[in-house]
Order: sequence, then structure tokens, then C-alpha cells
Amino acid sequence: MIAPHPFGYDITAVDLANRFSVHRQWEDRYRQLILLAQQLPPLSSVLKQPQIELSGCENRVWLGYQRLDNGNLHFYGDSDGRIVRGLLTVLLTAIENKTPQYLRQQDPLILFNQLGLYQQLSTSRVNGLQRLSQRVLTIVSSGILN
Repeated sequence: MIAPHPFGYDITAVDLANRFSVHRQWEDRYRQLILLAQQLPPLSSVLKQPQIELSGCENRVWLGYQRLDNGNLHFYGDSDGRIVRGLLTVLLTAIENKTPQYLRQQDPLILFNQLGLYQQLSTSRVNGLQRLSQRVLTIVSSGILN
């Protein structure tokens, strides 16, 4: 597996829901995102290829994938920004090890709403999340995976 991480495996959506449910203040949730970001292994410079870098984001962001032997998708990524890395971990938790068919039917950002994070984000971060979501949908809609 390219660039393994714990999100979607050791850290699940239920784990994130439990973690964020005890933190009502945005500052505490912000700290949780930073702690999650620290658990995302940095992507090697070899993997930070231009074709997986998202354009138009304030921070540099990479989101790549590989198809696993069982047909599910493994996503990996990184960002230069701590908060964006934390947001990326939430996204990875929601989309990791899912089938392309499942991901075509699910909003990749639904977990952000469930955790109460989406409404607290700045416009630029919301736009960045929309770009990440679009990248996921582009990946699962591409002819390569069919």
C-alpha cells in the first residue's frame, strides 16, 4: 500500500464522532484537528507529484489514490498547512477503503457536517474542501476505475 495511514482503519468515523462530541468550543475542535494532523504520516517528496496536487488552494495539498487488490480505493495525501492536514484526515477517514461505487453515491464531505466542523470553517477552507471532494468524485468517475 502506498503511503499507509491510520485513517479509516485504526481511526474510524465513530472514533472521530466520539472525539469531537466532547468538544463544544471551536478552539477545542481546532486543537483536535491539529492532533489528527500529527497522526498523518508526511507524504514523501517522491509522491508529491504535480498530477495529485490540487490547484487553487491557499496551502499546497496533495490527494492521490491506488486501487487495492479487493477493488477498494486507498487514498493518501498531505498538506503544508496544519489545519488543512487535519481536515484531510477527516476526509481520509470518510473515504478510505471504500469501493468506487460507494463513493459515487456518498458525499465525501458528509462526515464534516456530522462532526459539526463544516459550519465553522472559513470560506477559503470550505472552497478547499470542495476541491478535495471534487477530486474524489473525479477519481471515482474516471474510466480508469471502471
